[in-house]
Amino acid sequence: MPRYSAFLRLLPARLRSSDVLVTLHFLLRWLLLSLLVGALAGSASALFLVSLDWVTRWRELHEWALLLLPVAGLVIGLAYHYVGRGVVRGNNLILDEIQAPRTLIPRRLVPLVLGSTLLTHLVGGSAGREGTAVQMGGALADELTRWFGLRPRDRRLLLIAGMSAGFASVFGTPLAGAVFGLEVLLLGRLRYDALVPAFLAAVSADYVTRAWGVGHTAYPPLAALPVTPLAVGCTLLAGALFGLTARTFATLTHWISRQFARLTYPPLRPVLGGVLLLLIVGALGTTRYVGLGIPVILDAFRAPLAGSDFAWKLLLTALTLGCGFKGGEVTPLFFIGAALGSALALVLPLPVALLAAMGFVGVFAGAANTPLACTLMGLELFGGQSGLYLGLACVVAYLFSGHHGIYAAQVIGQAKHGRHARQQGRRLGEL
Repeated sequence: MPRYSAFLRLLPARLRSSDVLVTLHFLLRWLLLSLLVGALAGSASALFLVSLDWVTRWRELHEWALLLLPVAGLVIGLAYHYVGRGVVRGNNLILDEIQAPRTLIPRRLVPLVLGSTLLTHLVGGSAGREGTAVQMGGALADELTRWFGLRPRDRRLLLIAGMSAGFASVFGTPLAGAVFGLEVLLLGRLRYDALVPAFLAAVSADYVTRAWGVGHTAYPPLAALPVTPLAVGCTLLAGALFGLTARTFATLTHWISRQFARLTYPPLRPVLGGVLLLLIVGALGTTRYVGLGIPVILDAFRAPLAGSDFAWKLLLTALTLGCGFKGGEVTPLFFIGAALGSALALVLPLPVALLAAMGFVGVFAGAANTPLACTLMGLELFGGQSGLYLGLACVVAYLFSGHHGIYAAQVIGQAKHGRHARQQGRRLGEL
């Protein structure tokens, strides 16, 4: 990088200042950095996904592992209390460093979040995988700041690229991953200066993960559905319900987190949470709602599910994450949305697969305030035959989720409603 800059200084001033050369310099520079980010994040996601698949299969064969929930909670609580205090905020730490850079992300974040997430799934915590992949992507990208001595502005772009790479590689959705990194920072605004780094890192990370031989869950493609007033009206109604559900999830998760914060010794929080999770799962008499819940998500596309499925998953996930277990929110949100959409097929005259797909992306769009990324995810996962309905569900869900979200460090860049304009610049966790 320094040698290339020295070479540019040897060129005539007029040539150095030309728009074409400046653009070429920017592209080549970020091509190199983004490929490095993609290689690091994609390899980390490959290791994570393989390990996650192993612990999930082991837990399914040994249901007694759920009895270890309080023990696992203690291990995770002690690890973050004594070793990981500086990284306990996870995704919000990455967002903070992008918005107001202060210090490099500690290297210990990667093994801590990886090990804690795997332990959470090993004992049946209801959590996802996006948070872990995004955190690892951001932390590994920040290593390049150390290696190359990047400026604060470049570091911001690098962290966005790391988030995009982590998201894209863990779900196999490079377009959605790229836009997620651009969209998640500021509610209502995009970081266009990070377009090239985010897209290059997302595409390369997805390629690297697949090159390691790691695949992703395959969802059924949607059949084309004609655009009719009835179908659009049903989509608007479903989107509103998805948004309200996302709002409920975010609000409940933050509320539970505040209640557990009353325990003055942090390692006890996931211990108590583990006991409560164990009691609830035991009372339900089923492990249907633990872990990722991929089998239930797939079932949601085949036939209408019971209306209680999404509610139990919502409660268990909010409790798991709110008490201090580690993992992501996204796959549980897929479960919640797909199950709710599937149940709506009993009352709305739309195909069950379409409603499940709309809920799959719609609830996530409302909870993360990322309607564009979720629309692209719907197209990448389910095809473009019903893209209009997927996009409409995401936009309406985003609107009805209000100024609430799963990421407390997310800042309102543009209010969703004119009368809420006074809230611009405030964090979602403060609302």
